[in-house]
Amino acid sequence: MKSSPSSRRGRGSREADLIVELAEGLAQSGSRVEDIFWTKKLNDEIQKNLKSSDETTLNTALDRLAERESRAYEELADAIEGNVEHQTIGDQKELQKDVLLFAVPILAWSRMLLPTKTLTRSQLERIKKSLIGNIFNKNTDVSLADFFYSPDQLPESFGETKDLMTKLTECLPKNNLKIDSSLLNQTAKFLADQRYILGIASVPKGEPIFLWQSGPETRDEVNAIWKKVGKNLLNDLLPACAYELILPRAYYVACRDADKSARKFSITASVSYLSTLLTTSANLLSVVVGGCYNRQLEEYRISFFSDTSVEAIHGVIWPLLGAEDEMSDIVEEIEHSLRDSGVERVEILSQRLPMEYCEECGSPLYPNHDGEMTHTELPAPEEGSSQNLH
Repeated sequence: MKSSPSSRRGRGSREADLIVELAEGLAQSGSRVEDIFWTKKLNDEIQKNLKSSDETTLNTALDRLAERESRAYEELADAIEGNVEHQTIGDQKELQKDVLLFAVPILAWSRMLLPTKTLTRSQLERIKKSLIGNIFNKNTDVSLADFFYSPDQLPESFGETKDLMTKLTECLPKNNLKIDSSLLNQTAKFLADQRYILGIASVPKGEPIFLWQSGPETRDEVNAIWKKVGKNLLNDLLPACAYELILPRAYYVACRDADKSARKFSITASVSYLSTLLTTSANLLSVVVGGCYNRQLEEYRISFFSDTSVEAIHGVIWPLLGAEDEMSDIVEEIEHSLRDSGVERVEILSQRLPMEYCEECGSPLYPNHDGEMTHTELPAPEEGSSQNLH
């Protein structure tokens, strides 16, 4: 007999209660042996929900822990992400392999529209070869998704991410995954934005995946080499673009690394763009920075002004990430980023600003010197360049 919706909701609530209990047990653990016990129990429950595509239970448990401001929230979030992006494959113990979903983040900016596109076979092989030579150990098998993703096109849920990983795993050890781009979201237009290459790396169970795990290079040294390699790696993918590679890592942490690095990169890109477009120097630009609130501080909006205009000509959003709040040193970080880019005139507004958007085009509004939220008006772009870059 088919269960009624109310009975299914009750069962889901009980399963969420169990996951909350296990996460709190892990957060309160006082020994390694207890960690192992709670971790196994929690992972079993998470895997059960992922296999049954019951993401609601996982999100309910996360929401409850977030409301309690419990340390168990981080334990549960880490456990869910770990189960989504990692799995062990193979029936025979001696033949088992660890498989990890990873992301290759790229920060890019251009006066032209930043591309999202299907990758050719030669591009995939070149990227794969560079990854195995500079990021992963030599005995690593790598399969890539054949698409150059924008943030809007990344998997949106735990289930979608797990499904992508499963499909990539089926391509091991030699093939790549063909992505139907018609099923992906449209991409918003930005002057500066992230792009991603996604894939999986597989090694015999228990062996190191990344070069810095086995030495002699440290992770910082591997990152420095990767940035040097990356100067020419993607020129054909990003024509007429300035870009920077972020260290490839496990999927979720790589995306967070990119989100954090993108904030300063967007400021640098904006100053470079405006200086070139207006044929002026950065020290002639001025900037207004204001904190925008919903119930709490959500982001800072940064308005750029030329030396001849009282209206904002461009804007950048600096979102708060993770545990950042009003007590974090965000304003100082924004000021340092602006001054590092050559901007000397920076005004910090003290009032709380609303998170307002243009009713006609949906673009964010940015503060002027009086703290009023206004639409930015870019100088007229050259023919062929992208309009309405936010």
